Amino acid sequence: MTTTWQVLRFGLVGVVNTGTYYGLYLLLGLRLPYIAAHVVAFALSMVGSFFLTSYFTYRTRPTWKKFLLFPLTNAANFVVTTVGVYVLVDLMGVDSRYAPLLAAAAAIPVTFLLSRTIMLGPDTTRTRESLTESTESTETVASK
Repeated sequence: MTTTWQVLRFGLVGVVNTGTYYGLYLLLGLRLPYIAAHVVAFALSMVGSFFLTSYFTYRTRPTWKKFLLFPLTNAANFVVTTVGVYVLVDLMGVDSRYAPLLAAAAAIPVTFLLSRTIMLGPDTTRTRESLTESTESTETVASK
C-alpha cells in the first residue's frame, strides 16, 4: 500500500475519530468543565482510533505492544490539541464548542507520522527499488 493511500485512509479514520471525539466532548461537556470533557473524550476516542488505524489505515494486525505504544505516540496529539483548545478558548475567545475542531487540524501531520511509525515500524519509507536491492543482497548472502 502506498503512502498516498495510507494518508487518505488516515484522513477518513481521522474524520470518524474526530466525530466520535467531538460528540463525546459535547455530551460530557454538559456535566464537566471543557478541559475535563476534552481529556475524557480524547482518551475514549483513542481506543477506537487504534483499531481503525490498525485494520483500515495500515492493514496490520493489532498487537498488545502496538496498543500500549499507540497512546504514547498520540501524546504529541494530546499536547497540541490541549494547548490549542486552551489558547483558542482562554486567550483568543473562541467558543469552547468549536475550539477542539480547530486544534485537531494542527495535530494531524504529527499524529500521522507517529502512528505510522508505531503500526509499521521505522523503516516504512523504503522504495520499491530499495526493497528489491535488499532482497537481492539477502539472496546473494544466503547462496554463499
